[in-house]
Amino acid sequence: MYDKSQLMRGTLEGCILKFLSEETTYGYELVERLEQNGFRDMKEGTIYPLLVRLEKKGIISSEFRPSPLGPNRKYYSLTREGFAYLQEFTENWKQVEMSVNKILRLEE
Repeated sequence: MYDKSQLMRGTLEGCILKFLSEETTYGYELVERLEQNGFRDMKEGTIYPLLVRLEKKGIISSEFRPSPLGPNRKYYSLTREGFAYLQEFTENWKQVEMSVNKILRLEE
């Protein structure tokens, strides 16, 4: 059976960066937005390792902010490098999407 975890990791990274380019937000909200956009059964355990890796690479930054519902939340933002990375991801995604669709004959 096909294991889609590797495919999902890179795709999720690009989607997270797109969301963070629009607004600063926290991890659980990213999970909810991904689910609302078709990524079913998304788990926080999938997202947080990606966020840690992106932060270590300097693509995103984080800060703790007060939460109305309990302890402080860690909010994530895109850095200047992150905006450039997102642009590069988007360009590469378009090329890959077009090639795969052509090979699978999803588009003429």
